[in-house]
Amino acid sequence: MIKNLTDLLNEAKNQKKMKLAVAAAQDSDVLTAVVDAANDGIIDPILVGNVDEIKIIAKEKNLEIGKFKLVEADTLQDAAEISVKMVNNGEADFLMKGLIDTAVLLKAVLNKEYGLRTDSQLSHVMLYSNENYHKFLFLTDGGMNIAPTLEEKVKITKNAIDVVKAFGIETVKVAALAAKEKVNPKMPVTVEARELQNMCEAGEFGEGVIVEGPLAFDLAVSKKAAEVKKFESKISGDVDVLLVPNIEVGNGIGKALTYIAKADSAGIIMGAKVPIVLVSRADSYESKLYSIALGSVVAANI
Repeated sequence: MIKNLTDLLNEAKNQKKMKLAVAAAQDSDVLTAVVDAANDGIIDPILVGNVDEIKIIAKEKNLEIGKFKLVEADTLQDAAEISVKMVNNGEADFLMKGLIDTAVLLKAVLNKEYGLRTDSQLSHVMLYSNENYHKFLFLTDGGMNIAPTLEEKVKITKNAIDVVKAFGIETVKVAALAAKEKVNPKMPVTVEARELQNMCEAGEFGEGVIVEGPLAFDLAVSKKAAEVKKFESKISGDVDVLLVPNIEVGNGIGKALTYIAKADSAGIIMGAKVPIVLVSRADSYESKLYSIALGSVVAANI
């Protein structure tokens, strides 16, 4: 079982090496993390983009890229298309965003002819490691889906479950968050959270999954809070997944964990045929490296 970020890196190193297609690899921060991940034995990268610019960055950063496959792409749209097609053709195992707008990359991912569409919903899954919580917290979706419907939440939940199970966790505990733990018809989020719990009990999410909702944040992460409030729960204080009701809640919790709690993190997009590593310029070097490792481990286990 993967219990910490060191375990994650080691698992990525010890498994079959995954091939990573980097769309528009002419990004200094991304290229540095990709090269380091390759040198650590985590991935075998394919660098797609403006090859001259990639080589200039590599020289400036003293990065050795001579042994990697480089593929020329005249435009960012071409870089996205080429990278996605390589994954679709089996030449690469997963995908990473470089110096390219997310919308451009996802347009290629969702292309009906050569893309990586599935019946699922694209959703962002973040992993957080913090000394104040005894295990990983997986947060979804604070990055893509603005105000998901109940049907979309089902798919978002399933995506997160796939990530957690790739870590060897036998029972995945999901908290469907809301502002309070009681169902209130005037608060549709609470109604949907309870419906997700009912679906889980009916077998919608398969074996080895517990979904509870609605749960306020304190009840999700603190067993003591549940005891004080006399709230009966199978997962309080031991949740794996925080399923947020909308992007504002997810964005707020995620940034609070990063900037106030100083949590280390990694993130990928799920719901396509393969994981997509999508990092921000504001993400730390470590976060980029961990995200590559996360994508590699999930790609090897889905």
